[in-house]
Order: sequence, then C-alpha cells, then structure tokens
Amino acid sequence: MFTRRIFLRNSALAMVGSGAAPLWLERALYAADSPSPRKKILVAIFQRGAADGLNIVVPHGEKAYYDLRPTIAVPRPSSGAGREADAAIDLDGFFGLHPSLGPLQPLFAQGHLAVVDAAGSPDPTRSHFDAQDYMESGTPGVKATASGWMNRALPAEQGKLSPVRAVSLGPVLPRSLRGGQPAIAVESLGEFRVRNPQAAGEFERLYAQTDVPELEACGRETFEAVSLLQVIGKQPYAPSGGALYPRGRFGESLRQIAQLIKSDVGLEMAFADIGGWDHHVNELGQRASEGPLANVLREYGQALAAFWRDLGDRMADVALVTMSEFGRTAHENGDRGTDHGHANCMFVLGGGIRGGRVYGRWPGLRKEQLYEGRDLALTTDFRDVLGELVARHLGNPTLGPVFPGYEPKFLGLT
Repeated sequence: MFTRRIFLRNSALAMVGSGAAPLWLERALYAADSPSPRKKILVAIFQRGAADGLNIVVPHGEKAYYDLRPTIAVPRPSSGAGREADAAIDLDGFFGLHPSLGPLQPLFAQGHLAVVDAAGSPDPTRSHFDAQDYMESGTPGVKATASGWMNRALPAEQGKLSPVRAVSLGPVLPRSLRGGQPAIAVESLGEFRVRNPQAAGEFERLYAQTDVPELEACGRETFEAVSLLQVIGKQPYAPSGGALYPRGRFGESLRQIAQLIKSDVGLEMAFADIGGWDHHVNELGQRASEGPLANVLREYGQALAAFWRDLGDRMADVALVTMSEFGRTAHENGDRGTDHGHANCMFVLGGGIRGGRVYGRWPGLRKEQLYEGRDLALTTDFRDVLGELVARHLGNPTLGPVFPGYEPKFLGLT
C-alpha cells in the first residue's frame, strides 16, 4: 500500500540529479521578505562505524587506560616538550580531547560544549546494523519499531507546516527521521529536483488530481519542498564569521544545514552522518596526531567548529548532539586497533547548553569495572541526553511516545 512515509522516504521521486529546472520549480513558496518564525532546532550527528570514545575523550587521569593501550593510548597533556601536538588537550584534569579536536577546546572552555561520557545504548549487541537501528528508532532491543525518535519528537503544531521541517543531508532518509511526520533527504540544496524535468509538471498534476487524500498530501508536500529548496539552493552562500568548513561530505552537510537555518524556512530537525570509525587495525599512526582516527577526528572537529562560527548568535536557537552505535574495547587488540565495545561518549553543543564539563558517572577501567571484562561500562542511557534536548530545547515534554517504555533522566545539560 502506498503511504506518505514510503513516498517521502524515497526522497521525492529520486529528486537528485541534473539538468535544467522546469518552470514550476521557479515558483517560490516562501518569499524572502516574509520568513517563517524562528524555531528551536535540533541537529543530530551520527558517527557510523562505532567511534572509539576512549581515544576521543581521553581519560588521561586513569592509569588503567595506559595499561590497556600500550601502543595506541593518547599521551597525557603533561607528556613533555616536543610532544604537545600528540598529547591530549586537557579539559578538567582527568579527561582530555584527542589532539585532532583542538578546534573544539575553546567551545568547551567557553561553556558551549558539553561531553557526556560512558553513554550509549543499554542493548548488548555488537552488530553495527542492529545497534544503529536501535539508537535511531530510540527503542533499544526492539526491532518492531516502525518510526524514528526524531520524527516522533517533532512538537505538535497546528496549521500549515514548513515542507522542510525535518531534513537529512544524504541520499536516503535515515531511520531517525522516518515516521508519520513529513521529512526529506537531500544530497544538495541546489540539485534537489525531479530527475526527469520534462515529467515534473505531469507528476505534479497527477498527485493533485488523485482521489487518495494521503497521496495528494504527500505529493503536495514534496513538490513544495522541492520548490523551496530550489529557491534556497540558488542563493549564493558564504559562511559567516570566517568559518571554514573542511572539504568532504560531512563539512558540506553542516554547511548546508547552517544555510537552511539562516534561511528561516521553518527547519526544526536536521540530521547528518559521518563514517570511517571502525578501526580494527592501526587505529593511530606512530604519533597520536596521525592515522585513521586522527584524520576523521580532524574533519569532524573542524566541521563542528565551523558550524558554530558560521551560525554565530543563531546558535541560541540550536542544539547539536552527536552519537555512535557503540564504543570500542578498552584493551587494544593485536593489530594496534580496537574491536566492538559498549559505552561511548556524546557531544552536545549549543548556545543554551551548560557546557564546560564532562557529564555522567565515570565507571573506571580496572578489570572488575569493565563491562563483560572488556568494555567501558555504560552509566548514562543515550535517551537521557536526547530526552532532555527534546523536552527542554525543542519544548516537547511529552516523551512517552518519543521513547516508548523509557522515562529519560535529565542530566542538567540545558
């Protein structure tokens, strides 16, 4: 059966392509001089592949960390002259950031960035596919959940809603945004269009004339989204405040989310992801500032810092949260890498965030403190972090439908 969810999940008739835009795409639905009211916005970033939280937020005050990782531990901040570029960047005397995350240290020091450690999903799976599904559905251990937590978290509103209320930057609508509320996936704002321009007008007429209300509604919403994104994408965009996004898909995704936010078109939810975290072999180079993890963290940190700088005072309306499906083993393996683990770290960034501290109870890394004798133990459920942002930032206090069967416990992030 054809449903609105299926239609929108498939990204509006595969509207990513090239060619001249048909005339109907030129019809601006939202005039530039009458923007939508500013809304609170939640941006979710998924680090796909199971990021190594112990080498991202380094517990340099924990002796066991260095015992468990004799060749891939990030050196202590006081490691000595000549090694500063490879040492952890101290946060609070116990935790530090990986040296590739230097652009984020000022945001932590200024109280805009919070870290939640020993956080993640309570489900014990070590399967990437299942763990990502559980986090994006917001129902750990339950495979039957049809919708995603972000879709269910959208606050209830009356009247006409923005056709770009919920947007993912990428080719496919992620699990997090699927559900009853309209949401779209787009790879590029400027090239979101019907692949066959000649057929566009005919498609539009067909959906307008259907006697199936749901089909007519989802068709109308999709064509409205296309028109609006075409208008936005055609406008020249230069990041503000000297922000420099790194080259690559993730930096470009955050740049386009920033453009949507500053366009005041009613965006409330945005999603982007970044891969490259599954480091079973040679996680770091001979120096901590080199190797696969250092490289992906450099892109990640630069993109987040550029997003903050670009939005400027608009960050008062924005909260950004990061997550990964699970962490990695506390002990390095025989290939100077790490294997699938359990708890991880999350970042929360925003103008209204009580940053400048590491949240969550640290469980320790001694043998008897590890989960199943091998992993960082979980002390904060990821739904506690997300639930607080949904309730206090987005203003949707009804969390029962968002996280069925679970009552989030707030940490005081907002």
